[in-house]
Amino acid sequence: MIGISLCMIVKNEEKTLERCLSSVQKAVDQMIIVDTGSTDRTKQIARKFTRCVFDFEWVDDFAAARNFAFSKAEMDYILWLDADDVFKEEDLEKLLELKKTLSSDIDSVTMKYNLAFDEHGNVTSSLRRNRLVKRSSNFRWVGSVHEYLEVAGRIIDSDIAVTHCGDDRDRDRNLNIYMKRQANGEAFSPRDVYYFANELKDHRLFELAAVYYRKFLEEGKGWVEDNIAACGKLADCYLELGDTGKALAYTLKSFEYGAPRPEFCCRMGYHFLQTGDYSAAVYWYKQAIENPAPANSWGMQNLNCSTWLPHLQLCVCYDRLGMHQIAYHHNEAARHYRPDHPSVIQNKVYLENKLGIKAVAEPAKETANP
Repeated sequence: MIGISLCMIVKNEEKTLERCLSSVQKAVDQMIIVDTGSTDRTKQIARKFTRCVFDFEWVDDFAAARNFAFSKAEMDYILWLDADDVFKEEDLEKLLELKKTLSSDIDSVTMKYNLAFDEHGNVTSSLRRNRLVKRSSNFRWVGSVHEYLEVAGRIIDSDIAVTHCGDDRDRDRNLNIYMKRQANGEAFSPRDVYYFANELKDHRLFELAAVYYRKFLEEGKGWVEDNIAACGKLADCYLELGDTGKALAYTLKSFEYGAPRPEFCCRMGYHFLQTGDYSAAVYWYKQAIENPAPANSWGMQNLNCSTWLPHLQLCVCYDRLGMHQIAYHHNEAARHYRPDHPSVIQNKVYLENKLGIKAVAEPAKETANP
């Protein structure tokens, strides 16, 4: 059975750290907590779980802090988390089983990272990350902001999930680091350009964000998943700026990088819904349902766009096309995922009044595209 060192960097995490460490302590053999300047009870909480609490002088470089934490690990494998992450009970059990069975020739194990949830606890946004890595492989973190773990060798994808439980951190922190680096004349990597644009967008600086997203795409050196995401974020920026033509253009540009993803099919469907071309909207919303993103995709996935959302919009489209039984069928499909959504409830009442309760006991099935 392998041994696992948990390595974390923290700062002012007194609200979340105990929850995080409690959720994983059964599965790890060593906890390394590196503090980057806390002024609250973070270090006292950490010491309830481990003696291995270290100070690291903050130098505006997340990779440097994480690499320092990794350098303190002593077990066979290193697991990393943020303080607002947890292992749910079922995922902890899976991790314990993996610990018993993992072959020593595995260099990295990826895990799902569940980021957002609906009111029923269903995952609505997730991605995949290298989460458990072999210590002797000496993998390093790269990037002062939005750092990533550079791995190679034999990598396996697990069905274990880490759950993100909110983020109360300083929302200006990352943007300030990028601005300081830019002022110092530092060259940005393509990844830096993309994440700088993200920070600008998050701060509602849409015109400037669009400049950097375009720069990122025009350089042509980005990871394909970031290219696709940048197209969507550019479309969002232009919608905020009132330029629907450019928003459509960058939605279409995403198709240059691979098969249409559900998120972009929904964007296309919404475009045609807004222009009143309901048949075209139906086509795109169906594509969102019928062509979900690959389960092992490393990119960010908005699971709403392959589940309840396109069904809800198909309900609207078919209603406007006068095909009310099919509209009801899609609303029922949306209700399967989101039974308490106000629009779903409203549609149900409206369509049952339109059709009569008995008329919809067995919802009609589609036989052809309109």
